[in-house]
Amino acid sequence: MAISVSISHITPITLFYLLLLLLLSSTVTTTTTSALNITSILSSFQNLTSFSSLLCSTSVAPDLTRRDPVTLLAVPNSYLSTSPSSDLTHRLPPSSLGDILRYHVLLQYFSLSDLRQIPPSGVLVTTLLQTTGRVHSNFGAVNITRDPLTNSITIQSPAPFSPSNVTVLSLIKTLPYNITILAVDSLLVPYDFNLLASETRPPLGLNITKSLIDGHNFNVAASMLAASGVVDEFEADEGGAGITLFVPTDDAFGDLPGNVKLQSLPADKKAVVLKFHVLHSYYPLGSLESIVNPVQPTLATEDNGAGSFTLNISRVNGSVAIDTGIVQASVTQTVFDQNPVAIFGVSKVLLPREIFGKDSAGVTSKPGNAVVGTTVQPPETSPSPENSAGFSGPASHLSSPPGFREEITSKGGRYRMQSCIVTVCCIGLVLVEIMKEKPCRIMAVKFLP
Repeated sequence: MAISVSISHITPITLFYLLLLLLLSSTVTTTTTSALNITSILSSFQNLTSFSSLLCSTSVAPDLTRRDPVTLLAVPNSYLSTSPSSDLTHRLPPSSLGDILRYHVLLQYFSLSDLRQIPPSGVLVTTLLQTTGRVHSNFGAVNITRDPLTNSITIQSPAPFSPSNVTVLSLIKTLPYNITILAVDSLLVPYDFNLLASETRPPLGLNITKSLIDGHNFNVAASMLAASGVVDEFEADEGGAGITLFVPTDDAFGDLPGNVKLQSLPADKKAVVLKFHVLHSYYPLGSLESIVNPVQPTLATEDNGAGSFTLNISRVNGSVAIDTGIVQASVTQTVFDQNPVAIFGVSKVLLPREIFGKDSAGVTSKPGNAVVGTTVQPPETSPSPENSAGFSGPASHLSSPPGFREEITSKGGRYRMQSCIVTVCCIGLVLVEIMKEKPCRIMAVKFLP
């Protein structure tokens, strides 16, 4: 038996149309994916600054960039600062608070019309917390119900007689079929969440020097920390908000310019330089990549006064850049990351301008030479947040911020319409080219019995 396969001649112009169609599809996908930066979205709403900071400090924000679609339940500042939400934010360690925030990430997209069509009996929706495996049964899910008389939306645990529930106040923002942000009136606590166990969790007790030695390529930094005695202070600061260390590699110390006299510094100034490499908060890599406030105080800031010895942290060319004012380094690797301690390797020694700036005692300047000998490009800065349109309050129905739905409809509608027109044109031109050509037999395959 023989089977004949016929195809059309593919002309260069037909191939061009096919490539154009593929490029269009790729562009649409890339645009949609890159838009889901939750901290960037929330930065436009002043009433959500505290909630956005919690997402970053608990490392939940990076998890959201890899989730699509989602519905985020955000708590405005005025509700977050009152009991019972304020009690949770002040008492719980970042790891436990992070799990509560993951309970506010619904792994399903809900538009306004979707919410208004929820039956009175409710719908069960999985949250990001359920995916961690740290909850029993389906207690990582939420039950969303709608009052048929007022259209108000209530969200609570599916467990019977759950003491924690929230009411949806308003729609904050939506990117169709990708993410919706809803304002709610309180933090939602999962059923059977052990608050007492979270409060009494023992500290990590990490030996920082040993971790650096085990990580290899950090022997110089480990020796300096041990000799200075500041490592004991770092380890004492592991409690509370935690710490983040930026540790230069051995190569970074070897690449120091000859006019930088690090080892010649007095012991107190050497300790300040080491403290300049430490943030007094726990920041995993994802949080550093999406940090809201780029100017960060260090442990050296606490000893020398506000505004001094700060680091400017930003995202440059896909990696975390750290600018001291006279040198810019980048994060090269994660040495250790377990709440409440994060240790990252960096490409250069972080030289504070207060010590190593021009005419300072830490450098020996030569005529015509720069202090560090490199040209430092200023880091990218985030645009100023726009003023929030506000919230419509605990309404009996859901509403959008003024002008928001029109903005989404006009911009999104125009983009989708243009994409559809171009796509249809490309498909039509391809079909025309195919119709013009005569099919030719190119291959015959014979199957033997």
